[in-house]
Amino acid sequence: MELFITELGLLYLAKWLHFLFGVTWIGLLYYFNLVQGEYFKEADGGARVDVFSKLVPLALWYFRWAAMGTFITGVIMLAILGVSATYDVVIGATMGTLMFLNVWLIIWPNQKIVIASNQQVGGGGEALPEAAAAAPKAGLASRTNTLFSVPMLFFMGSGAHLMGAIAIGAAEMLSLVVALVIIAAIEVNAIVGKQGPMTSVRGLITSSFVLTVILWGVTRLL
Repeated sequence: MELFITELGLLYLAKWLHFLFGVTWIGLLYYFNLVQGEYFKEADGGARVDVFSKLVPLALWYFRWAAMGTFITGVIMLAILGVSATYDVVIGATMGTLMFLNVWLIIWPNQKIVIASNQQVGGGGEALPEAAAAAPKAGLASRTNTLFSVPMLFFMGSGAHLMGAIAIGAAEMLSLVVALVIIAAIEVNAIVGKQGPMTSVRGLITSSFVLTVILWGVTRLL
């Protein structure tokens, strides 16, 4: 019963669910960006229409609700931790929150348009004109979430398990602000920018690890 009535038990329960939802969410994120996207480059038009009409809606259902579950359990964990949340957790949680917002405010609304367009084509109709603009918007936000995922996971893990995880104090505010500005700039690009080096899978993966190193360096050296 201590699992449900003690603070430690509730924290563990929230962590367990956070991991479960998070694995589902990030796993599908990698599927979309590293597998499905590469398949679409080689698939013919009929195959693309079929996948978008039947497979993608189901995958996106699990994707967006796993994101919701990850976010809610993360908020519960932060509420329990309170002031004991470390610098690393704040950085990771910021990226995780932006990723969640990208899913629900950019990726899913635009993917609904793309799905509807493909279903209309599959039924013998014409593609929706707005689908041409919706697909790149969803793609850029999804690429950005993949870019964020590696440093987000690094900092969420380091906050709890890496020796030397930093508590937030006055001396850390400069580096925290710099790190948050970098993250904010990338998020602005996710809304109004371009994929740039994230266009290719190799560039996306490389950029994600480079961002991890940059953010870690900012938090430890400034």
